[in-house]
Amino acid sequence: MTTTTPGADLRTLRERVVRDHFADEIRQDFDAVLSTFPHPHYELIASGAVFDGNDDVRKYYTQSRVAFPDQRSEIIQLRHTDDAVIVEFWLLGTHRGNLNGLPPTGRPFRCRMIALFLFEGETLTCERIYYDSLTMMQQLLAGLPAGQKAQALAGLLRDTTADQAAAA
Repeated sequence: MTTTTPGADLRTLRERVVRDHFADEIRQDFDAVLSTFPHPHYELIASGAVFDGNDDVRKYYTQSRVAFPDQRSEIIQLRHTDDAVIVEFWLLGTHRGNLNGLPPTGRPFRCRMIALFLFEGETLTCERIYYDSLTMMQQLLAGLPAGQKAQALAGLLRDTTADQAAAA
């Protein structure tokens, strides 16, 4: 099998797309974020959630910003592969709204994450995000009564495939 490493021009273009994507997310300019790919597609590996298409991804943005209106990221490092830009970053925010049935705790979080921005040539096709949900939940639940912690864990462990099937 022969693979080709993307040239410097392609790496530069892909990196600009990814950096613009991050900056637009922080500004909450979701029209601009969605314009970074012709068919937006997000996969959150920790929860198993998949958001496909403009409407579905926009719904994800809305839900996540209700829960964390100050959500932002800090890029640690970018790496290039044949078909992706890998971004290691910190995700930060404060829990101010409902999150999968968990009422706002007012607690901040800081979680180290990896996002794979998958490309076909110059075209972004998918953002696949890996993170440790326990790291985030420990920070959000610190100091809460046991009942609220149990509710949060139930929301975290819900069967997302059942939710997706019910929505279809």
